[in-house]
Amino acid sequence: MTGMMVSNFVSRWSGAFWSGALGICAIVAVIRPAQADPRAVVELFTSQGCSSCPPADKVIGDLAKDPSIIALSMPIDYWDYLGWKDTLADSRFSARQRAYSRMRGDREVYTPQVVVNGAAHVIGSDRAGIESAIGKTDAGTGVMSVPVTMSLAGKQINVSVAASNEPTVSHGEVWICSIVKSVPIEISRGENRGQQITYHNVVRNVLKVGDWHGHPESWTVPIENLTSRDGVDGAVVYVQDGSRERPGPMLGAAYTSLH
Repeated sequence: MTGMMVSNFVSRWSGAFWSGALGICAIVAVIRPAQADPRAVVELFTSQGCSSCPPADKVIGDLAKDPSIIALSMPIDYWDYLGWKDTLADSRFSARQRAYSRMRGDREVYTPQVVVNGAAHVIGSDRAGIESAIGKTDAGTGVMSVPVTMSLAGKQINVSVAASNEPTVSHGEVWICSIVKSVPIEISRGENRGQQITYHNVVRNVLKVGDWHGHPESWTVPIENLTSRDGVDGAVVYVQDGSRERPGPMLGAAYTSLH
């Protein structure tokens, strides 16, 4: 099912999924700092029910090994009717994919689809195309220009967003994702029946940390807010232009392991 397309579905992001009252405070300790200054955030929209997705899932696994790339899997749910209900899917990822399409002004919603730095889309199995998109989006004004750091301190994650390296960039939304680094799934029905496929850096929860206004700001996030689902072992913070409904370019990001 190469380039599976969807032209008409409507999905809304649940407020509960994105809620989180997180206060600003000073960083009081620095433990296990995250790797800094990645050059790209790569989001893969994938499905266990899509026969053309496994090569893309493998590409994301390879990209996840590159410390300069934050690679995320966001399983969608709109192929569940094909015979296998995706065990990791969430309609809110489908809504995010659709929101990107609206912002680009096209109807390109398919699996496997990669969105690079919130700006360019590529077939998820096209490793060369992804690398090319990283280079092109990096040239955009403000893209990945905001230094972001994370560190663990006891039962909290400290998030710090610095001033942008681009003076014209002065606002973004700050989000934190909980992820599971590796999830093997045995698929017994549908187009991938009989296969065991491993999904990498699967997003399991997302909370809005706050709004960044161009100057250095810090927040703390209780780890328990991120680990409500079994297997969560990593976290990603990203700063993105626009809003949840109108996502723009990625301005900065950071990753840390939770174990």
